[in-house]
Amino acid sequence: MLILVTGATGKVGRRFITGLLDEPGFSKARIRALCHNRVLDETDRVSVVKGSIANSDTVAAAMEGVTHVLHLATCKETPDDVMDVTVKGLFWLLEAFRTSPTAKQFILIGGDAGIGHFFYRHEGPITEATPHRAYPGCYALSKVLEEVMLEQFAVQYGINTCCLRAPWIMEKDDFKFTLSFGEDVFGGPDWKTLVPPADAERYARDGTVPLLRDADGRPLKRNFVHVDDLVSAILAAIDNPRAEGQLFNISMDRPVDYGEVAAYLARTRGLRSIDIPSQFHSNWMDNSKAKFLLGWRPIYDLEKLIDSAWEYRRSGEEPRIVWYPG
Repeated sequence: MLILVTGATGKVGRRFITGLLDEPGFSKARIRALCHNRVLDETDRVSVVKGSIANSDTVAAAMEGVTHVLHLATCKETPDDVMDVTVKGLFWLLEAFRTSPTAKQFILIGGDAGIGHFFYRHEGPITEATPHRAYPGCYALSKVLEEVMLEQFAVQYGINTCCLRAPWIMEKDDFKFTLSFGEDVFGGPDWKTLVPPADAERYARDGTVPLLRDADGRPLKRNFVHVDDLVSAILAAIDNPRAEGQLFNISMDRPVDYGEVAAYLARTRGLRSIDIPSQFHSNWMDNSKAKFLLGWRPIYDLEKLIDSAWEYRRSGEEPRIVWYPG
């Protein structure tokens, strides 16, 4: 087994490679990392091809002898790059995959941006049958295009594909910094811009957290997944006949409720919260299909997500570097 991993230096790629190499069931598997801006160290089981997936020659070289593809590479709100990476790059990968004599399975990591995240009202749980609905911006559009292209290549050529659709992916102390009123905020909303500057400074200093409310005035529910749970889902999908041609929601069992977050942090860490009104909409990703077909279960619930983030301690050799805005 030779697995090509794009986006191998990101949080999911690094954790997947570690998880696969440590898993006895994959003791004979090798990794080929397709790297662009950053590069992994090579080992006896990890090799590196450097270049852009927008280049067909680079992709062809990276695909030589590959049996499985895990496609993680993506862009955020970068219009100059997004079509090259998420459309052209995926097209070259799929073209090389369908013509390869060794290729067996293509796994794409999709995102809930493709079904609108919290920008649109959903009258029921978000399932794999929920229609695509990109919110404004090039990133959400790219996630729709990725999923549709993968689906259509399977229709056109009968290749073995699987899409694991993930919401916001957390690791280490990420979740703590999603709630920061300071300059160190991870992702959005950018809380400091939603309150007076003096208040934002005080909230950041005191560790006050936002209690985001949805368009109906209730504490907003938003979907997350921990990187460890996503990696376990990827491992469960590899060579699983029940994954062929399937789309799976890979998320926590329940969405994160900002009211429950505020109450838990008040009870366990004495932190205050402040209401933040919004026009966003609560939603709930249904992960039961992955449970039923893959036998997968997330281990992170709300309390574990919060505790792991607040208890994580970085050494001096591990500064907090955000490679993309969340």
